Amino acid sequence: MTNILNNPLDFKDELIDGYVSAYSRYLERIPDAAGVRIAGGARPGKVSVLVGGGSGHYPLFCGYVGLGMATAAVIGDIFTSPSGEQCYRCTQAIDTGAGVVYAYGRYSGDVMNFSMAQMRAEIDGIDVRQVITTDDVAASPIFDERRGVAGNLYVYKALGASAWRGDDLDTVEAYGLRVNAMTRSFGVAFAGCTLPGKSEPLFTVAPGKMELGMGIHGEPGIEIGAMVTARELARLMVERLLADTPADAPTRAAVLLNGLGATKYEEMFVLYGTIHKLLSAAGIDIYKPLVGEYATSLDMAGCSLTLSWMDADLQALYDARAETPAFTMIGG
Repeated sequence: MTNILNNPLDFKDELIDGYVSAYSRYLERIPDAAGVRIAGGARPGKVSVLVGGGSGHYPLFCGYVGLGMATAAVIGDIFTSPSGEQCYRCTQAIDTGAGVVYAYGRYSGDVMNFSMAQMRAEIDGIDVRQVITTDDVAASPIFDERRGVAGNLYVYKALGASAWRGDDLDTVEAYGLRVNAMTRSFGVAFAGCTLPGKSEPLFTVAPGKMELGMGIHGEPGIEIGAMVTARELARLMVERLLADTPADAPTRAAVLLNGLGATKYEEMFVLYGTIHKLLSAAGIDIYKPLVGEYATSLDMAGCSLTLSWMDADLQALYDARAETPAFTMIGG
């Protein structure tokens, strides 16, 4: 549970203030808004990238604001979409005349509020595009309702790299959509999380069980199974992802094993050892794998596996230099 807090109602604003104080070398708070932007503001004449969503998922979303990635992040309350007003204010704060791309996961509140902000911004003459992430293979594919989870990282990286090198708005948007189409994630949960100020978990998983495909806000998964060994869990996750390989996917894929908040790094390394062997045996050319916390859910126990298939163009965007509080790419 969350132990360090003052008034739960002030949690979001206090975390933003503390975050900016710690990482002012990368970013600054947007005046009169629940958001942060790259230190010194958006670059004149360049496309800006605005990411965002509810807090409680660090380093999503503000952890990826900085050189070569997102220009700004708008931050909602715990597990709650930022309002349309806040999205709009952050859009205004990073508009330089070249347009703004929104990137966020497909959740109903986010879709509604970012879309409201887009309408208001376009009335002001700001050209806004949306890249809605949908990498979670466990969410329903019917009506294109898949959720965006840890795969956000690869979308943000491509959008940020494309914008940073000076691509126009159409090109930046196209790269974001392309990466999203090439990215798949699947997660499992072992225990629920507790919201700040609460003593009981938001949801629970029965002892000795795991929930396959549970969402990062506690949305129901696709099935409940018994806990298995690391080797068996690795096989399950790999099989689920490879069964949903994009039709035109290249052989090379970036790989991310993501902890959801309470899963130890040592446990994930045990799991990744088998994942790596299974992916290699399946013919995947594994590229720059990552193991760590990249999209969490407070103190939720569990993990997710993401594959993002890359051709030469997408690899170049992934390799481009980036410096943010939560992600660094040396470049080249």
